[in-house]
Amino acid sequence: MNFAFKLLFGLSILGGSLPLYQEKPVEDPRKTGNDWPTYGGNSAGNRYSPLNQINTQNVKNLRLAWTYETGDNKNPNQRGMDIQCQPIVIKGVLYGTTPRMKLFAVEAATGKQLWQFDPFADPEKKPRFHPVRGVVYWEDGSRTDAQDKRILYSVGAFLYAVNATTGKLIDDFGNNGVVDLHEGLGDKETLGYDAANFSIRVTTPGVIYKDLLITGSAVSEGGDAPPGYIRAFNVRTGKLAWVFHTIPLPGEYGYETWSKDSYKKLGGANCWAGMVIDEKRGIVYAGTGSPSVDFYGGARTGQNLFANCVIALNAETGKRVWHFQTVHHDLWDRDLPCPPNLITVKHNGRIIDAVAQATKDGYVFVFDRDTGKPLFPVKEVAVPTSPALPGEHPWPTQPVPTKPAPFVRQELTEAEITTRTPEAHAYVLDRYKNSRYGSKYMPPSLEGSLYYGFGGGAEWGGNAADPDGILYQNANTMLWWLKMRDLRAQTNGAALTKGGTLFAANCAVCHGTGGKGSEANQTAQAYPDLTEVGKRLSKEQIEAILVTGRGRMPSFGHLSKEDREALVSYLLKLDVKPSNGPADQHSSVVTTPVPEGASFPYIPPYLNNGNTQFRDQDNYPAIKPPWGTLNAIDLNTGNYLWQVPLGEYPELTKKGVPPTGTENHGGPIVTAGGLVFIAATYDEKLRAFDKKTGKIVWEYKLPAGGFATPITYMVDGKQYIVIAAGGTRYGLKPGGSYVAFALP
Repeated sequence: MNFAFKLLFGLSILGGSLPLYQEKPVEDPRKTGNDWPTYGGNSAGNRYSPLNQINTQNVKNLRLAWTYETGDNKNPNQRGMDIQCQPIVIKGVLYGTTPRMKLFAVEAATGKQLWQFDPFADPEKKPRFHPVRGVVYWEDGSRTDAQDKRILYSVGAFLYAVNATTGKLIDDFGNNGVVDLHEGLGDKETLGYDAANFSIRVTTPGVIYKDLLITGSAVSEGGDAPPGYIRAFNVRTGKLAWVFHTIPLPGEYGYETWSKDSYKKLGGANCWAGMVIDEKRGIVYAGTGSPSVDFYGGARTGQNLFANCVIALNAETGKRVWHFQTVHHDLWDRDLPCPPNLITVKHNGRIIDAVAQATKDGYVFVFDRDTGKPLFPVKEVAVPTSPALPGEHPWPTQPVPTKPAPFVRQELTEAEITTRTPEAHAYVLDRYKNSRYGSKYMPPSLEGSLYYGFGGGAEWGGNAADPDGILYQNANTMLWWLKMRDLRAQTNGAALTKGGTLFAANCAVCHGTGGKGSEANQTAQAYPDLTEVGKRLSKEQIEAILVTGRGRMPSFGHLSKEDREALVSYLLKLDVKPSNGPADQHSSVVTTPVPEGASFPYIPPYLNNGNTQFRDQDNYPAIKPPWGTLNAIDLNTGNYLWQVPLGEYPELTKKGVPPTGTENHGGPIVTAGGLVFIAATYDEKLRAFDKKTGKIVWEYKLPAGGFATPITYMVDGKQYIVIAAGGTRYGLKPGGSYVAFALP
């Protein structure tokens, strides 16, 4: 695998082209044409447009056409999230969301606002922020006047149905236009606890099948995660139609792949990255995430179906058609990070309807859409199972596709350590020699290990595919540092305070035990170090952020006021009782012992050190570039057509360093004009690539980072390219606009 990867990185752009069979129409009956009607462009999630007014010959003439300022993120005291939304366009109207989670409609030709809907207009409602990556459109096809047109989108734990013409709630949907997304997760009688008391949200929109909205959810990755069931709601009434249990109940298929009664104390296994629908077959395809808790699975012995699975479900009933698990007993947070992509390929002389799924660790699995059989052989490869943490039982094999080759590196070697400067090389080499490294399937340990594949590889922006079966995938190659902590040893065997218990269940999965993360002076944390948070934020500011969320952090408004106060006291070290011993053991107000996993919320005996990238002392990735790439993969053959760096660090380019690629979040689209459009990068640029060669043919510096996926559509004979410019990632300036481009 390493050889294949190195060979891949050494390839120059291939000359010539593959013989192409006749172009096939996009399968979705609501084809992407003049409109961009769904998240992903069409029901298949291809992110493909048949428009070709903008093409490789004239793309250099693209100009700014209009800008829509949402009005959010201008006031430093009232900032929301970045904008990850890929908007939709229906009959000349563009619908999207703002950083503060408002829904809006604008004229797609001018950017003129038609209406805005604010879910927090009532001053009694506290904002609770999280990413919103898109919205869903539905209209009543049985009515000749077609007046019942709805936009459905989710904010926090609530699904809203909004009139697409007026921006007003649909009164007869749910409870005055709102449905509580806790419905269908289970009650105290079933689960042993009430799931309604725990956080759930939808970051990626669901799909429409007939009169059903089928949706996944995003939940915590800690011990307080409710189950990530896939559900369908009636789009007219809001009533729950069906539930698929991704953590099986007794008697259901897959129950035996978990420890007994796991469904009562563990959650996750959720479809947070979105799904696609084959309307002709009546099948919905979804990818699921890891089970809770990340990095320790002692309470869930077994393969853990249906976590980390591509699942095909009957869209009308929710019954399983087939599944394929891409990671058994996940110990590395390797969620399936983007929606599947429904493509048609020519394989062994036959035209096959297929489904492609990209992964965080750089694989592309390609399956027959009807049977789930891989089109390219998948081998179950023996992987390390020791040394493992006490109580842990790693699965002895993992599935590895023989084709395509991985699009990111798989195992760290000394040859990959950065040589950007002699000092950076020495800095990284020291950590390398004092860490565990090698297989990406090493069980997490107390010693500390270096891994690829915690954060993509593929990311939530997904990929694009043209009708010829070519997949365009952007990728990150980042190195991560993981060190587990014995929670009981950290407290000298003492019980945790109430605040400490809440922190362990809710916060430690991202911020590390005690909020410190790993050795912060030697790694760049993906989430802030909270050990001295009181020096940066007041008690009132921390309390406000817990309610609303901020940046990458979702709201924890589901916690009671008393629990939030206990958590803040823990963070500010106000619950420490002076004693003759050390004063940092949080030994006062002891209310909850550290359990072995017998109750919910589950607190494992071992927690990770926080999501931390390993970078050099100047905050550049610790490995040799490229650090971000764009890839063209022929899924007819499993071979790569090209792979190029995506993005650059301007200060390095000025020094004569060739483009290194950067970490990137957001996805590509591909058009019949021969172009791949993508932003997503640290340098805040939107780029167009020639889809045949990978050559950059146009670029534009956005007003803020474009960490979203663009769209294209046509109004009044003119083709537009639009992307949200929300900024804020990587410490960049915030933004709150949508930017449109067209030919003069």
